Amino acid sequence: MAAHLDLEEQEQLEQLKAFWKRWGNAITWLLTLVLVAYAGWTGWNYWQRNEAAKAGAMFSELERAVQAGDLGKGAAVFGTLKQDFASTGYTAQAALMTAKLQLDKEKADDARATLTWAVANAKGEAYRDLARLRLAALQMDAKQYDEAAKTLDGVKSADFAPLAADRRGDLALLQNKPDVAKTEFKKAYDGMDKQLDYRRLLEVKLASLGVAVGGDAAAAGAAQ
Repeated sequence: MAAHLDLEEQEQLEQLKAFWKRWGNAITWLLTLVLVAYAGWTGWNYWQRNEAAKAGAMFSELERAVQAGDLGKGAAVFGTLKQDFASTGYTAQAALMTAKLQLDKEKADDARATLTWAVANAKGEAYRDLARLRLAALQMDAKQYDEAAKTLDGVKSADFAPLAADRRGDLALLQNKPDVAKTEFKKAYDGMDKQLDYRRLLEVKLASLGVAVGGDAAAAGAAQ
């Protein structure tokens, strides 16, 4: 019986790993872009109007390059933003966008370098934490597990703590530590706003590890 349960749990782990490998990056990027869009709406208030206007114009140029998939142009504009407007929120956003473009063009090493710059230099803890979350994902893709753990340890904002816990759960699965993964996914689930659809993904992850939460937990209780 024990051997059967071990095999069943292993099959669930493999299914979850396959699901997250296929969809995890897309889900994370979608959430990141939503947060970046909100931050962009508020970020210009931190800086002098003239500097913000110039940086905003450069950022618009970067957006056009990203939409066109022009990595050369995008990297050049980001380089200018880093040199001339490194302390603005626009440059922090530009780092995240440039990293995504680099990854889309299969330049994972360049994307990691861009996100590493953002972690060290981006203005605003929220931007730095977003960069940490994305960098940790790329480090995990590269099997740099120790580096990913250190990167996630740098996430200090309470707003991003559930996402960091979710990412730690992913890391634990990659390291074949299902008990740690359960703890981290449950921490992420409990800490996340109940209105967020992202909690459904966490329910799937937890269910795959034998942990019932939300509607599944209620159904299990009724069955008993």
